[in-house]
Amino acid sequence: MTAPALLLALDVPDADAALALVQRFAGRCAFYKVGLELFTAEGPSIVRAIHAAGAEVFLDLKLHDIPTTVRQAARRAAGLGVRLLTVHASGGAAMVAAAVEGGGDRTGIVAVTVLTSLDAPAVQGAWGRADAVDVAREVVRLSGIAAGAGAHGVVCSGAELPAVVAAHGRRLAPLVPGLRPAGVAADDQARVVTPAAAAAAGARYLILGRAVTAAAVPEEAWDAIAASVAGAAAG
Repeated sequence: MTAPALLLALDVPDADAALALVQRFAGRCAFYKVGLELFTAEGPSIVRAIHAAGAEVFLDLKLHDIPTTVRQAARRAAGLGVRLLTVHASGGAAMVAAAVEGGGDRTGIVAVTVLTSLDAPAVQGAWGRADAVDVAREVVRLSGIAAGAGAHGVVCSGAELPAVVAAHGRRLAPLVPGLRPAGVAADDQARVVTPAAAAAAGARYLILGRAVTAAAVPEEAWDAIAASVAGAAAG
């Protein structure tokens, strides 16, 4: 099994902090997540700066709007050279398909299923379900929307990853956030697994955030996770 790509989340408030991390992890990481906080602060210039440093960008904006708007946003992301872009699968098949069209051959569309900060009762309340929610079933259902619309991949927690792989095989590239090595606090994540477990279950991309950036020595934390992921993929 091929080891998944490791991405570092640039969950920081400005370009100076983001580019300091890119410089610090040069030689270790060449693929970074830019999320809502950083993109809202800096806009497209931060994407260009990361590209100038020789790295790729996963633009995690979780778009959810009418198909025309999402198509145009994805087209602009593709024009920036973004490698991956997120949309919400719950926006529906037409919206996801519009994003795929906008992204074209350059930008892979990754559909968010159920946020990793939500547990079953939270999903039940948010979606107005009278009965208890089976999160894995909902993730697989939303993954089906993504697959049918031509998405490159889906965002899911490691807890639902085996069900997604069983349902879709290699058709969808699973991207797994909310990862925590053994002994590391879950923080605001409700459904977590270790990076090695996600690699063994078939993740294509792993997002590393506070488990690395909040560590006493971030580089050592990255190296330890990378070694565990490579071992899990090999074994």
